[in-house]
Amino acid sequence: MLAESLKGVRPRWPGRIVRAAGGVRLDRSCIFIVPSRVGLAFGVALLLMLLAAINYRNNLAYVLTFLLGSVFMVGVLHTYRNLAGLRLQAGAPAALFAGGQARFPIRLDSDGRARQALALGWSSGDLQLHDLPAEGSASVELSLPAPRRGWLPAPRLRVESRFPLGLMVAWSWIDPGQRALVYPQPLAGDLPLSAGAQEAAEDEGRQACGEGVDDYQGLRAYRPGDSKRRLDWKAYSRGRGLLVKDFAALEGSEFCLDFSALAGDGESRLSLLCHWVLDLSERQRPFVLQLPGQRLGPNSGEAHREACLRALALYGEAS
Repeated sequence: MLAESLKGVRPRWPGRIVRAAGGVRLDRSCIFIVPSRVGLAFGVALLLMLLAAINYRNNLAYVLTFLLGSVFMVGVLHTYRNLAGLRLQAGAPAALFAGGQARFPIRLDSDGRARQALALGWSSGDLQLHDLPAEGSASVELSLPAPRRGWLPAPRLRVESRFPLGLMVAWSWIDPGQRALVYPQPLAGDLPLSAGAQEAAEDEGRQACGEGVDDYQGLRAYRPGDSKRRLDWKAYSRGRGLLVKDFAALEGSEFCLDFSALAGDGESRLSLLCHWVLDLSERQRPFVLQLPGQRLGPNSGEAHREACLRALALYGEAS
């Protein structure tokens, strides 16, 4: 029963986890060191050599055993010193869309000693090796998949060294305190009008805001994500390539991106709104983003785009 309950449980060495958001300097309070598998095999070999020297009373065997033992002890010191004094500082990760790879920047700073074969990663099985010159620094980016929208916190970071001989392994656990903002995955599609926007447009005698209902401006090259309903198939049949009918909004009219006017589940609605926020921002058209309990705009520009994408990413999440 005990063996079954322990099946699949991986032993974890206790260790102090330090935060690196404002910068942290590794010292003896957070560095732990034990023999590696190679070091354990090396120790067993030294023990066998010592027993053989005692049994055969061979002075040369004694000398070789204690010489190799001294090398082992010096290796312990150098492995520890390769981490001691190292400074780490976590940077701010850039926002991304769901389905991509989040990039978490880490800055490494060395003091008067050069450092070799420093390993960093989220787990002991996937570590990146980096060298630092004396008084030097390096910027490291660690990736993490972002399958869904919202905040993506970085897991704890492992900093490891096996330099110079690989007989010892020294490590430290770091909490980078980072989190990346993940936007919804853009989903192309038609955008129906909200009831309020339709009524207001009819009262003013203007066409309502929607896809392909404003003034015709001509043809433009096809871009990924454009609706297939806008494709000019006659131009395609004449060998002119994929062209899309372009429409311009009427002066004074605004697009209204209303969450409640869309069909489907919540995530597909947010993805469709994300696509239209990007599309309208690229065309520099003013629009309103209407979410339950939140309204942004009417406005345009980079700041409005970022505010709308943030609102879509954090919709429905706890504060």
